[in-house]
Amino acid sequence: MSFFDKVFASVGIGAASVDTKLEKDTYMPGETVQGVVEIKGGKVEQQIDEIYLSLNTTYLKESDDRKYNVTATIDRFRLTTPFTIRSNERKEIPFTFQLPYDTPLSIGRSKVWVTTGLDIKGGVDPSDKDYLKVIPNQLMTAVFNAVDNLGFRIREADCEEAPRRIRGRLPFVQEFEFVPTSGLFRGKLDELEVVFLSSGNGTLDLMFQVDRRAKGLSGLFSEAMGMDETNVRLTVSNADLPNLQQKIQNVIQRYS
Repeated sequence: MSFFDKVFASVGIGAASVDTKLEKDTYMPGETVQGVVEIKGGKVEQQIDEIYLSLNTTYLKESDDRKYNVTATIDRFRLTTPFTIRSNERKEIPFTFQLPYDTPLSIGRSKVWVTTGLDIKGGVDPSDKDYLKVIPNQLMTAVFNAVDNLGFRIREADCEEAPRRIRGRLPFVQEFEFVPTSGLFRGKLDELEVVFLSSGNGTLDLMFQVDRRAKGLSGLFSEAMGMDETNVRLTVSNADLPNLQQKIQNVIQRYS
């Protein structure tokens, strides 16, 4: 091993590399993610202090009346204790982790990806990036179907910074914005926002923001003051599936 090989490896040239291979690329929140991290040694022996997986997304944050994207770590998983990778050696490290229930769905501008990193002592840390497609689980799908059957169509979906009173362990929530295009609520509501606050153990906490359409001078005044919106929380479970549409309809009617 030459002096120059060591120098180059310290700045990432000819150093160890990492490649993560997922069992599949489509998952539901709460599902187990499986895969293998492949590590290939470079031109010199290197000390690997840690291998970690980070689950990431972006969300909109507002400051000084402007919005900008911020990267957030949803969760982080450590895979190994320190070890040495020899020159040109190959290692495969299998892993499993549970996709958190509050992982955003891959709808609209929301993206989710896994970053694999090697923490290399005295060198540049290599990394690998793999995108996941996160799809709704059974209960989430039933909520979307119920809202669709009530005449709403999705207009926008995005992750946005959330006030502390509604956020969970993450600084943002994913909002699904719907507009009524047919059915009972057309002409009565401007929009309906749906947020999945938490999910697990067969239950799902929802928050609906019902935006009423202005009627008359008092309605126009309320809309101008932002008083035409009502936030309501609802917990549903798999037991509600047969009557879920009616349950959601009752909530919207009560506050519209």
